[in-house]
Amino acid sequence: MMKARDLTIGDVADRTGLAPSAIRHYESEGLVHPYRTDSGQRRFVRTDIRRLSFILIAQQMGFTLSEIREQLAPLPKTRGPNKSDWTRMSRRFARVIDQRLAMMQRLRNRLDGCIGCGCLSLDSCHLYNNDDRAAKTGTGPRLVIQDNLDGNAGVEK
Repeated sequence: MMKARDLTIGDVADRTGLAPSAIRHYESEGLVHPYRTDSGQRRFVRTDIRRLSFILIAQQMGFTLSEIREQLAPLPKTRGPNKSDWTRMSRRFARVIDQRLAMMQRLRNRLDGCIGCGCLSLDSCHLYNNDDRAAKTGTGPRLVIQDNLDGNAGVEK
């Protein structure tokens, strides 16, 4: 039985700008949880609009559906999330965003010099990766992935 405040997939599509097929995809991914009427039609609660909006924003920021699912998982599925639920989730999400911002800043600041991959032989590489110390902490561009060769905050010199 449809409640007056519940929405059809068309209503949700109109409000979010998503195609109904995209909304069904997010449902199949476990990101939204509509209920079914006796005749099998999907019905959404109004807070699903907020959930779908969060998904769209997170995707535009480069998060995968798996990462988004992980962030949304603690939110209640049997009722719409309240402010407290969203606050808890947003704090977890903010930590991930802060980590990504720090990595992006390191990349921006070091992109024109040696990035610790061991492939450059510029004189300045000795400042960042003397004796190829980055190789001892793992593969790839260690000085961008981590704060410094010890994994601590600060710039390796």
